[in-house]
Order: sequence, then structure tokens, then C-alpha cells
Amino acid sequence: MFDPKSVKYPYPEETDKHYLVVKKNDGTVFDRNYPYIDRSAVFRRKQLLVRIGLYLIVFPLNYLRMGLRIQGRENLKKYREVIDKGIISCSNHVHMWDYISIMNAVKPKKTNVLCWAPDVSGENGKLIRLTGGIPIPENDIRATAVYVREVRKLLDEGGWLQIYPEGSMWEYYAPIRPFKRGAAFFACRYDKPILPMAFSYREPGFIRKRIFRQTALFTLNIGEPMYANEALPAAEREEDLVRRSHEAVCRLAGIEPSENIYPPVFQDSKRIDYYASEYGIGYRGSW
Repeated sequence: MFDPKSVKYPYPEETDKHYLVVKKNDGTVFDRNYPYIDRSAVFRRKQLLVRIGLYLIVFPLNYLRMGLRIQGRENLKKYREVIDKGIISCSNHVHMWDYISIMNAVKPKKTNVLCWAPDVSGENGKLIRLTGGIPIPENDIRATAVYVREVRKLLDEGGWLQIYPEGSMWEYYAPIRPFKRGAAFFACRYDKPILPMAFSYREPGFIRKRIFRQTALFTLNIGEPMYANEALPAAEREEDLVRRSHEAVCRLAGIEPSENIYPPVFQDSKRIDYYASEYGIGYRGSW
């Protein structure tokens, strides 16, 4: 497995924290009156224009910028009936354009993605919304109730919801960080499957590495849907699904779960400094 071992980015101590600075706040309030999924005619027309731009410009550029390869696409056809009834995908979050890669891989299916609220009120907020971004409200019980209800409606209508259970984007990071429970929560609560995906890395060739200074090329690996284990007591199903989805993402990324340096479930987890040997990922220290 190729590991970029990037030192360009200051990965935070907490594994779910963001390190990119949002330079703008347009003052949007994410309360119970906010349209978490905007179904207005005006918004839909804008989305159509953005989608045309994605197909004509952004998706082709994505192959060039990320050196994107997609593996496991046959699973989208194999499980089409399952997917069309509403599905939650989850993956590691390792590039600014990795959601674009997911949109590219599953087209013509339209996707939505749960987002950190400051990103939606930031400089790229309008574009994030038009590509399916749904902000996660913070510290507001009533707003959370509305947001959860909107997510349920989306899934019941056969929608596609992408969740990054690691909680934040760390570019070119190889280990799979611990997962938060959001994807498993929605999957268990609304009886929907989780579709695991994972980004892995390939080493760039001479031109990309030396001339374009490209750190790594990306492969998006698509797995098979998994459901909550109904044989378990209700109180245990969510954590079990977190663990199994984390294991699936590890394997899709080319990492044996037992060799990944992080535990599967987030519990205020801290970053582990690691090194990569010819045998794969190892670690210094312990959790």
C-alpha cells in the first residue's frame, strides 16, 4: 500500500478536528427554520445548472487533478434495487475533492452530504449547498430535530446520503481514523444500509511527482451494502455497525483492520504519530 506520508498539513491532535481555516462567515443561522434540504423550484434550477457544469467540466477535470480511478463500480449495479430505496455511504475523508469523486462515481444518482456547519456559512457555502451539502446544526436541540427529520425524508424518498464518519478532512492521511456514530445512527434508526467506500493512494509517476508536485493519485474503492445486525439487542446494533463499517473501509483502503493504528469507534481519540514500512502501516505508541 502506498502511503504519501504527507507533512504538508498540520493534522490536529484530536482525530475529528478540522485544520483548514474558514475565512468567511456569512451569518447564516442553522436553526429550526433553516431549509436543511432546499426543495424550492429556484434552488432546484440552480442545482441543475451546477450539475451540468459538473458533468461537462468538473468531473473530467477530477480525473486529471486526482488521477482518479474507480473500483467496485459493479456493486452499484448489483445492488441498484437496494440503493434506490435510500442508502448511506461512508468513507475516509482525505481530499478537498473526494466528495466530487463520489458524485462522479455514482452518477446519474444524485447525492447529498452531511457538512460541518461553518463550511456552509463560509466562502464556499453556496457551492457546497448546490452540490448537496446539508449542514449539521450545533447546540440547538430543536434545529437538530428538524435536521434529523429532513434526513429521514431524504432517505425514505430513496435519496443518497454521504457521511464522513471520521468527522473532518485530513488530506493524504493513510490510516483510517475512528468513526463517529452518525452513519450507524441513521442506518439503525431508519433501517437503511451503509455502503462503505474508501480512498486509497497510488504513487505518482515522474511527471506528476517532479513537475506537477503531486503528492499521490487516488483510487475510490466501492464496497457492498451492510445492514444493522437485527439479531443483536437494539442497544448494541449501532456500535456493532460502526465497527463493521470501519473494518470494511479499512479493507477497501488496503489496510487490515487489525493493523490499522486507530480503534474503530471515536472516543475523544487523539492522533497517533506513525511510520510506514515496506510491510504496510505500523505505529509508534499505543491507544
